[in-house]
Amino acid sequence: WEEKREFFSFTWFLSIIHDRFRKGTINLESTLELLNNFDIPFDYIHVKYIFKTSDSFKAGNITIEDFRRIYRAIAHRCEIHELFTIHSPNHRILSLPNLVGFLRNEQFQDNADETIASQLVAKFEPIEEAKMNKEMTFEGFIRYVTSEDCAIFKSEHRTVYQDMSRPLCEYFISSSHNTYLLSDQLIGSSHLWGYASALMKGCRCLEIDCWDGPNNDPVVYHGYTLTNKISFMTVIQVIDKYAFVVSDYPLILSLENHCSPKQQDVMVDYLRSILGDKLVTFTIDETIPTELPSPEALKFKIMIKNKKIGTLEETLERKDVDSHGQTGEFEEEETSDDESNNELKSPKQSLVKKRQARWKSAAPPRKKQKTRKIKIALALSELVIYTKSQKFTSFEDSRKNQRFYETNSIGEAKARKLVKLKANEFVQHTLRFLTRIYPRGIRTNSSNYNPQEFWNIGCQMVALNFQTPGVQMDLQIGKFSDNGGCGYILKPEFLRNENTQFNLYNISADHQPLTLTIKLISGHQLPPSNLSRTNKADPLVILEIYGIPEDQTKQQSCVVKGNALCPRWNQTFTFDIRAPELALVRFVVEDQFSLASNYFLGQYTLPLLSINRGITLIVFVLLGSL
Repeated sequence: WEEKREFFSFTWFLSIIHDRFRKGTINLESTLELLNNFDIPFDYIHVKYIFKTSDSFKAGNITIEDFRRIYRAIAHRCEIHELFTIHSPNHRILSLPNLVGFLRNEQFQDNADETIASQLVAKFEPIEEAKMNKEMTFEGFIRYVTSEDCAIFKSEHRTVYQDMSRPLCEYFISSSHNTYLLSDQLIGSSHLWGYASALMKGCRCLEIDCWDGPNNDPVVYHGYTLTNKISFMTVIQVIDKYAFVVSDYPLILSLENHCSPKQQDVMVDYLRSILGDKLVTFTIDETIPTELPSPEALKFKIMIKNKKIGTLEETLERKDVDSHGQTGEFEEEETSDDESNNELKSPKQSLVKKRQARWKSAAPPRKKQKTRKIKIALALSELVIYTKSQKFTSFEDSRKNQRFYETNSIGEAKARKLVKLKANEFVQHTLRFLTRIYPRGIRTNSSNYNPQEFWNIGCQMVALNFQTPGVQMDLQIGKFSDNGGCGYILKPEFLRNENTQFNLYNISADHQPLTLTIKLISGHQLPPSNLSRTNKADPLVILEIYGIPEDQTKQQSCVVKGNALCPRWNQTFTFDIRAPELALVRFVVEDQFSLASNYFLGQYTLPLLSINRGITLIVFVLLGSL
């Protein structure tokens, strides 16, 4: 097929490389520089391997013909040329009508016309003569189909496109657990980079474990462990610097507060002086709200999540009163989230064991359960406006007593049992209240749970250890790549509507399903396995669906033996998905090391509804999705 290309394409090629070959040969470094001039993506390991095989005299240099073979191996992919020739009658150029036909028939762009086609020629065609004639050569075509314009991720989802004017409880919020840690939670390092890194990944809820420090200066670390301590002041300084670099939308600081009232006052001074006007210290318009504000209304604002003295209304009444040095105290039943599971017991037991928290007053406490006294600095309490931490007891208790600005934190084990036994009530709970899920304490290596099981029932803040890579963080990053990566994803309507009949385990017939068909065409320049001394691998692709239990599934491609440079699969996979609004699609590329084990090469995860139709490109694999 190479001989069928138009002559001026070869002339253009020679014009770029001619000066480099005045001495007859070039080395590897010059080869890499020259490939950069062609504006095509290439992988150093693959180019180095092809260079060595082309260097027949082992002198560290190649000829002009050797370089041409390297360029063809990297750029001129047969499967793309086959696609090109289908739409090019003379197999040499695409006229504007030809290109429009490709856009409509292959890329499903119904609005494609010659104006759009002309813009693509101007953007991607490297040969001036073809560009002047408003024609696209194969050189331009391959640059187009391997560009971001043909990425599998919808371009319109790369910016904020969702309605951001709904109450906060109607959004999934990117949330981190133990944000200060860089590794495990026993002896791992606490570092300011944990906060900067999370914020640069679009995280909108950070956790800060606060403890009394020397010289009346609070510190942040994982209490009662060997993790090192960092200054609370410097944590807030880093947060202030990076808070809105990636996202304009509100940031929540979830305080796990173990400080004495005296040092809580110090925390308040740091929060106010460093964050300034960014800090939410009063309600919007200074009025008593009846529902949570929207992300749009809280743009560039930082909220404090902590226990609070009394009600929001009482806080508003104390406006402009200096509260430094004052404390409040309340009593709470002394049970942990994992030990206390009242919601799963009989109604009678639940009633007896129900949490009885109240603020201390002149009257002596009446409850007889074992309790602990918690002292809160009034100045810190006054900073808690829309995100008051409230211990979760039961769905019934929340329906009767919980206020809209009160937020629950539930351990993963307890939450998982509630999902299994009372999923419908859980959905109703997350319709009204911000709910944070956090990992069990026994995850000493800072491993993560599967966040999908809690997104399925509408939990807004599903907190993960951002420092721990793996499938769970792949899902987190994939989900929040949507909506411009702003850290807020509007929940599906059936997780926001108070009249919803959504049943996690029995999707109703009126819920609109979706059939996803993916044709896996080829891969290009896959990373060689670390177990291989060459650029060869035996690659395969696993396609995984994460969503409601009924949608959870995966399918695997065949294995292509000994080819990491340009494996071809040409396989089609079909998935029937009942709740596409919640589904994530994960592509995993592996090297079959043996019949019993594979070596991970890479992955890409994205929301199902963010997938582009047509011939698309993702990391490692060229895909056609229908």
